[in-house]
Amino acid sequence: MDTWSFFSTCLVSLWLHRLYVYSAVAFGISIWIIIQFSTSKHQKKNSAEHFPFVTEGVFNGCATLQAKEVYVAGVKIFYGSQTGTAKRFARALAEAVISLNVPVEVISIGDYDPDDCLLEEVGTNICVFLVATYTDGQPTESAAWFCRWLEEAANDFRFEKTYLKGLRYAVFGLGNSVYVDHYNTVGRNIDRWLWMLSASRIMTCAEGDCNVAQSKHGTIEADFEAWKAKFLSRLQALCRGEKKPCSGKCKKGRCKSPGKQSKESSDHEHGASEYENTEAEALFDTSSEAEADAEEAGGTNSVVDVEDLGNIMRHMKQAKRERELEEGDVGMSLTRENAGRKEEGGKREMITPALREALTKQGYKLIGSHSGVKLCRWTKSMLRGRGGCYKHTFYGIESHRCMEATPSLACANKCVFCWRHHTNPVGTEWRWKMDQPEMILQQAIENHQNMIKQFKGVAGVQAARFEEAMTAKHCALSLVGEPIMYPEINRFVRLLHQHSISTFLVTNAQFPDEIRNLEPVTQLYVSVDASTKESLKRIDRPLFKDFWQRFLDSLKALSEKQQRTVYRLTLVKAWNVDELKAYADLISLGKPDFIEVKGVTYCGKSSASNLTMANVPWHEEVVHFVQELANLIPHYEIACEHEHSNCLLIAHKKFKINGEWCTWINYDRFQELVRAQEQSGGSQTFTGADYAARTPHWALFGSRERGFDPLDVKYQRKNKARDISGC
Repeated sequence: MDTWSFFSTCLVSLWLHRLYVYSAVAFGISIWIIIQFSTSKHQKKNSAEHFPFVTEGVFNGCATLQAKEVYVAGVKIFYGSQTGTAKRFARALAEAVISLNVPVEVISIGDYDPDDCLLEEVGTNICVFLVATYTDGQPTESAAWFCRWLEEAANDFRFEKTYLKGLRYAVFGLGNSVYVDHYNTVGRNIDRWLWMLSASRIMTCAEGDCNVAQSKHGTIEADFEAWKAKFLSRLQALCRGEKKPCSGKCKKGRCKSPGKQSKESSDHEHGASEYENTEAEALFDTSSEAEADAEEAGGTNSVVDVEDLGNIMRHMKQAKRERELEEGDVGMSLTRENAGRKEEGGKREMITPALREALTKQGYKLIGSHSGVKLCRWTKSMLRGRGGCYKHTFYGIESHRCMEATPSLACANKCVFCWRHHTNPVGTEWRWKMDQPEMILQQAIENHQNMIKQFKGVAGVQAARFEEAMTAKHCALSLVGEPIMYPEINRFVRLLHQHSISTFLVTNAQFPDEIRNLEPVTQLYVSVDASTKESLKRIDRPLFKDFWQRFLDSLKALSEKQQRTVYRLTLVKAWNVDELKAYADLISLGKPDFIEVKGVTYCGKSSASNLTMANVPWHEEVVHFVQELANLIPHYEIACEHEHSNCLLIAHKKFKINGEWCTWINYDRFQELVRAQEQSGGSQTFTGADYAARTPHWALFGSRERGFDPLDVKYQRKNKARDISGC
């Protein structure tokens, strides 16, 4: 009872003094809140002091030290590259951003998981995308997954249209305008998909052009440098907290201060519901700046009548032209030294400074603005008394006297097995400054002789062959590019013949009219890399839209030529070795004198091609293919073989005279026939059989030598060892 009395007394006392208790509790809570607020403020102050890129900035060359809000925490640069250009640009941009004391990170887009990480970029980071467009407008292999994910997110109703609201980004696309239908498709798509998810552009999507004839600043490197300068200026403005930096050329006098806020962010707020109309977005393909211009024309929230659309579109086009002119002025002042040089007519040189540097490193001796010469490895081999190339075995050329050259480095294809790794320019027509053929030939011969002179006194080089090599007797117009594109190709060929130099010209079967108009050459080649439209597109990656019809017309044009003609078939395992019947049909169309079948040569890993050693057929596989093909073409037989080059020759039976193959060429006789035709004004013609010569036994298919010249020092040693061993 005493215990119960005590508790009762306490409870009654608390109840009577309850107001004091309430006051004490309230006072304690107030003290706790004040302490928490003071602690939080102190931590924020200390945090700001530990970020030098927030408190210490360098703008206009002046350092400022002040605590302020973080507007740009860092820059993340994503690149999707096939040949390494985008990666190189990303590193160059990163170095420039670091110079502004802004944290930066360079990321391969193939190593980035957008599903897990992209949402984390929303906030104070700025994302930059440097992406290249590959075959048929597709992204590069490394960027394929990112693009697929982003496209699905932009068009998936399960993703909110404001999914990336707050993400700031810029896009620079890398493309080639000769691919008209797919020019910079990937860059444009990434820009549009991010926009559809409510991300905010900090700059209009920019496009670099590999086509020097159409590039705004002369080269894609110059395009990038011009864009980079604008990006860095924009980044500095964003670091200062500005929404849109003033360019100094305010439109209509509306910009009152450098810190005037852009309407870009308001575009998202007022137009979020408009993202559902993705087809209209793709149709107009407008940038945020263009949309801001439209708002200026019609008001921020105004409803536009149909009758007013014409005025608004004219306003937008005019504003776009103003921006392009402004950008062009800035870019040209920044990249005058890097841009391709122009002649009086305004045409650029084909060889840009960057291309000149790259080709020179590969051993090219460049001539003028679009030609080149290089020493073939078989020339070096034959100088040392060793065997020649397969043309020596098939046609009797002297490899040590052969000059490999081209009057046009440009090509209309980007073949997957290109042994030059696509360092040469591409184009569908001649748009460059043109050098005269006399100058090209003179410098080609001089450069060739200078390269030969470097072998004087080299161990193993035979003195007699060295002296012979100083006078070129053959010219293989197959170094790189498409020689037949050169507008003065006929004059160039005539000059070669006047110097008693035979001509072996190779074309990629995309210029049928040029083939018809071509004057006689010693031997005219057409590359037949595939036998169906689909496989030709996949292997040659032609630039022309009507590439297949051009291909067929080129073969028809070849059948009209009277001189020696050749199909060149390059076998790529798992790509084009199962099309025998289709190849036979193409042979009946072009009626070539000879068909060279060669296994593809693996030239090492190339970012521009996915070929591997697995795509290189064994010599036995090439022989099997040729035997099966020969069975399908009754007027042809297998004539020669060059095992070292993994190559065989199928010849028309008209070159089997009195039971003996005559695939070799009487070069002196050819020169006589050419001179006679010129003197007759073209009335006296001749055919390939008129300058045929007997093929030696060692060059024939099935011979013991298998295409090795018995005079080959290396073959003699090998043959001697085989005889001693009794094999």
